[in-house]
Amino acid sequence: MPSANELSRDGFFGPITASLDWCEANYQFSYYIAELVNTLSNLFTLYLAIRGAKNLRQESLPGRFLVGCIGFALIGAGSFAFHASLLYEAQLADELPMIYVASMSIWILYDYQLGFDLSSIQTKSQVAFLVLFDALFTWSYAVYRNPVYHQVVFAALVISCAIRIAYLLNWSPVRTRIPDSKKQVIAQMFTTGAVTFASGFLVWNLDIIFCGTLTNWKRNLGWPAAFLLEGHSWWHLLTGLGTYYMFIGIQYITLCIKDDHRKFTMARRSWLPYVKRLDK
Repeated sequence: MPSANELSRDGFFGPITASLDWCEANYQFSYYIAELVNTLSNLFTLYLAIRGAKNLRQESLPGRFLVGCIGFALIGAGSFAFHASLLYEAQLADELPMIYVASMSIWILYDYQLGFDLSSIQTKSQVAFLVLFDALFTWSYAVYRNPVYHQVVFAALVISCAIRIAYLLNWSPVRTRIPDSKKQVIAQMFTTGAVTFASGFLVWNLDIIFCGTLTNWKRNLGWPAAFLLEGHSWWHLLTGLGTYYMFIGIQYITLCIKDDHRKFTMARRSWLPYVKRLDK
């Protein structure tokens, strides 16, 4: 059975230095892009990040959410560079922002005091811990270059976000600040995002496990139709969309807890949800 390596060629960025390589053949269609579909699929992540940032600016929502969108965009840009080059430096540009955005999301969910200024001792302590955690992870990942380590830490952060959301909605003392109708919307947003994200994770693993079979199918099907069988590109699309939905849920629950829920509602522009400010 053919493998992706049989279809790979040498390219512009030279030997692979990343600790990961994917099922898509390298430099098959371009001398300048190692994995064409895995690279271009990150444009969807960049689109979602830009749309999210634009909505935040239009609705005059707190700056911490805009920082989150910038981090989201950095993931897309880093992943674009990683799959285009398969260089270790670009791999870090992809993987490290994933940790930074996920850990920042946890901070946002734990900062439940009223108001969005950063002057309280509690908030300053939380931000300091966030920066320390990110710095320690960056250092440890530079020393221990095992991608499984990154994957386990990232998964733990995402699961921690889900647990925190459930706690805030159902058992936290601040849950009374959120009416039941808006709790349902928040739960729906986060659940939709989590299920979409998990679907991407499933496809990503199937792409790894059945790479040989998929490569054979690609050769039999032919290109460009075979581009649809690039499982890691589906990971980018599904996790990008899932992240967007989960972050919208995080924005909505945070605004309801730290501000007046009557000022905000969920709306849509074209097909994407966003938090709409009603007191502009």
